[in-house]
Amino acid sequence: MVAFADLSLSFLFGLSGLTARHDDTSSESHHAEHVVRSPVCEQIASEVSSSSVVYYPGSYQYFKDNYHWSASSTQSSQCTFEPTTADDVAIALRILGQTQTEFGIKSGGHAANAGFSSTPGVQIAMYSFSDVVYDSTAQTATVGTGLLWDDVYVALQPYNVSVVGAKVTGIGVGGVVLGGGYSYLTNQHGLGFDNVVSFELVLPNGTVTDVSDSTNPDLFFALRGGFNNFGIVTRVTVKTYPQSLVWGGRISYSHDQWDGATAAIAHYAANLTDTKASIYNTYNYVAGVAEESTILFYDAPIRPYDIFEDFLTAPHIEADIGTRSYVNLVQSLPLNVTSNLRSVFHWIAMEEVTVPALDMIANETLFWGAALEEASAKIISYDVDIYVPTLYDHVASPTAYPASRAKGYSFIEVYYGWSDAQFDDVIFQAVNASAQHMIQALTDLGQDIADVPVYPNNAPPNTTLERMYGVNVPRLQEIKKAVDPENIMGLSGGWKF
Repeated sequence: MVAFADLSLSFLFGLSGLTARHDDTSSESHHAEHVVRSPVCEQIASEVSSSSVVYYPGSYQYFKDNYHWSASSTQSSQCTFEPTTADDVAIALRILGQTQTEFGIKSGGHAANAGFSSTPGVQIAMYSFSDVVYDSTAQTATVGTGLLWDDVYVALQPYNVSVVGAKVTGIGVGGVVLGGGYSYLTNQHGLGFDNVVSFELVLPNGTVTDVSDSTNPDLFFALRGGFNNFGIVTRVTVKTYPQSLVWGGRISYSHDQWDGATAAIAHYAANLTDTKASIYNTYNYVAGVAEESTILFYDAPIRPYDIFEDFLTAPHIEADIGTRSYVNLVQSLPLNVTSNLRSVFHWIAMEEVTVPALDMIANETLFWGAALEEASAKIISYDVDIYVPTLYDHVASPTAYPASRAKGYSFIEVYYGWSDAQFDDVIFQAVNASAQHMIQALTDLGQDIADVPVYPNNAPPNTTLERMYGVNVPRLQEIKKAVDPENIMGLSGGWKF
């Protein structure tokens, strides 16, 4: 999504908001005074260990635990719970199941769909699961799901290794390892969850178990794309890879320079064979101004001469490109400039990224940017992510998403950000209408993409399970019923089997 639109300009003035991070500290008491305390929250507080804490309305921690990047995802819960051990997570799950209390599970808080990781019940915030343990022998890192990927990259940098995580700053570990994870390293190593070795999982019955392809292949399949349907993941062990300095950064083009940018994107896509290369393009309409930004990435200190040359020689308005650390590249693209807006995503596959296809995407940006201004739209963004067709070839066992790994796709990621809840339905109808128009336009261009499953992390509300998981839906439903016969995880939000 538009993580970096017009940062060098001032188009987003006034839109940046609170950055809620797990490493914030507070001297406030655990319980605010003069607050009616939920019996369920009180029961959790009385039964868990002293290191895990329940917070109530009025405290800073309560506000931080409920806060989400998207305003449409933030809710006021009865209380928030910050567990520090898997055993305390198990205790909370038992109490929530017995009392049939709704709950949310928050890692980084980047879910855009309302209620997916938030709740009016008990908000579980995983912040205290913040460890990063590097195993140089196994070439793995075990990381807590309360972390942002920024923290993981920083912790691993002294060892000159990295992992396949989020592209931009501010994204939590949980949503990537359970939902997918497209990265600058995906052409080389696959999706984020393709690189998971094992999960530490608290099952709905309270059992704490390690799930891997050898210990429980059904659950391992389901967790990689199936989100919180099968319990609560507290830690995950992922593969690490040697990480040198990289070359890259952002280059931006004003609307009158789009032809050059579009030609560069299409040429790159047509000639991409080097898996160390990656680009992330976004056509944006912000506060009445249209621009295009591209992140260029090469996984080495020096780029090959020709692969990015068209981007650099085309007329542009600014560039911040050079040799830098991987951490520096990611952290130069702050996500929180789009925080505190209401948000919706969509996702459309592409077989080929051509000039006609890109012109169509550019026109969608301009049309809906202007059309939705009166519906309080602040940011309309159409992002073009380009990958090699072999991007799904990095795992030996199947995953919940995608249902077929026979062919990898590039894709369009659509993001709309707006400010007024009264326009929610208008915006949802617009994003779906735009998606259908683009699918038809791509089909008319000869691309066979109409039935490609939608990426669950970018699917808008009311997307059917079949539209995301295809033929895998029955198997996922069977696994869910086997591990959660009382449907305790059905009390939490998100896509449900």
